Amino acid sequence: MGTIPDSPLGKAARVPEAYDPGLLYPVERAPQRDALGLRGALPFDGVDRWTAWEACWLDAQSRPRVAVATFVVPCASPRLVESKSVKLWLASLGHARFASANEFAATLRRDLSAATGADVDASVHLPGDWARALARREPEGEGIDDATPVAMPDAPDAALLDCTGGHADETLLMRSFRSVCPVTGQPDMAEVSIAYRGPRIARAALYAYLLGFRRHPGFHEHCVERIFVDVDRACRPESLRVEARFARRGGVDINPLRSRGMTGGALAPTLRQ
Repeated sequence: MGTIPDSPLGKAARVPEAYDPGLLYPVERAPQRDALGLRGALPFDGVDRWTAWEACWLDAQSRPRVAVATFVVPCASPRLVESKSVKLWLASLGHARFASANEFAATLRRDLSAATGADVDASVHLPGDWARALARREPEGEGIDDATPVAMPDAPDAALLDCTGGHADETLLMRSFRSVCPVTGQPDMAEVSIAYRGPRIARAALYAYLLGFRRHPGFHEHCVERIFVDVDRACRPESLRVEARFARRGGVDINPLRSRGMTGGALAPTLRQ
């Protein structure tokens, strides 16, 4: 994927000196989904949960206020927002005055909903409430990072996926998942969990498939959707959930979840039914 025209991707950018919702850069989901053969109704539900660890604004007396903000973007939205543009937009909010944290949160919801074309939830967590509000369970599942891969692919290859026979109801976890930024080529590290019910998935084959993302340029959301679609088509599970916790970059992390027929997962409380 090359640089998106007119986006801030791969370009030098000044720190904004005034609030500007126009800094948000929407990206259509349809082209990447078309490449996966996803047309019409999606085969999954889910959300993209963002955590902005460095949100700030000015109160009515122009005093700086800080918070951690969370955004929940439904996967059915026609657009996602490019992460660098989100960081610039958040920086611009640091120059705006808001009467309360609730007013700040309402602005987050309004701007993100307009950019993505869907109703986006946004919450603001003030100091003193961070530990309780942002606590998340450790991902559960059987680790596959010590498996012996059946291959070391240079790109994701769904043909590597295989089932061993029998039925399983389990969660498999890879803590060393890596993809790369589609423009800068910088690594994006994540924990990826795959929960399913159906034909037992061969761990070494799944591990090899996921290793193929190490040089793959893709947005977090697209990587998770590709994993879901490839596993679903190759193994035909009765139910499936794919969740990724990407490491924080530039004060923001993005954690997509896609699911069909399953509940639970670290992001489950934000998953709209």
